Amino acid sequence: MGTAGQEPEPPPPDELAARFRAGDEAALREAYDRFGRAVLHLATSTLANRSDAEDVTQATFVAAWLGRDTFDPTKGSLIGWLLGIGRRKVIDRLRASAREMRVVETVRQLPEPVATGVDPDAVVDRLVVADELALLPDDQRRMLELAFYDDLTHQQISTVTGVPLGTVKSHIRRGMASLKRRWEVDGAAPGPRPAGLSGAR
Repeated sequence: MGTAGQEPEPPPPDELAARFRAGDEAALREAYDRFGRAVLHLATSTLANRSDAEDVTQATFVAAWLGRDTFDPTKGSLIGWLLGIGRRKVIDRLRASAREMRVVETVRQLPEPVATGVDPDAVVDRLVVADELALLPDDQRRMLELAFYDDLTHQQISTVTGVPLGTVKSHIRRGMASLKRRWEVDGAAPGPRPAGLSGAR
């Protein structure tokens, strides 16, 4: 207690805060031991998930350590500064959780994917062949469509159309030759030929 007429001595500066600001790693550990529970309490009082609260607490001390040059002991205590950082981290986590919930809800509202069991490559093959067939003369296109899409033999095509077997074979042979020339010109690398287009049967 000061004598009469003398000003009371100012409280000694917070030695831990000064060491923390100076970059003393031991001070970081001491600050965590001393104030970690308070920051964790702040986080758990707002966040429902304990794991999130622990993450926020660690993030608070990491951010404080990396930004220790901005701490001004003359403007407030170390615990007050840490709790301020903690509040911002809690808000960041709440915003991130809200974004995640919106994404999850959007995904939940999407229709279930339909499992068709169709081979995508087979679909592409059919589309490519259909485009090529459309360029052929009518008679050749009709014969090849029956062979490819309906998987009919030459004899069956003859029976269905009433066209003589020799003419059916001729149309298919000429149509296949035209397709082959176009594939070669287009630089396509033909894979296995689709069923029904493999030659005379």
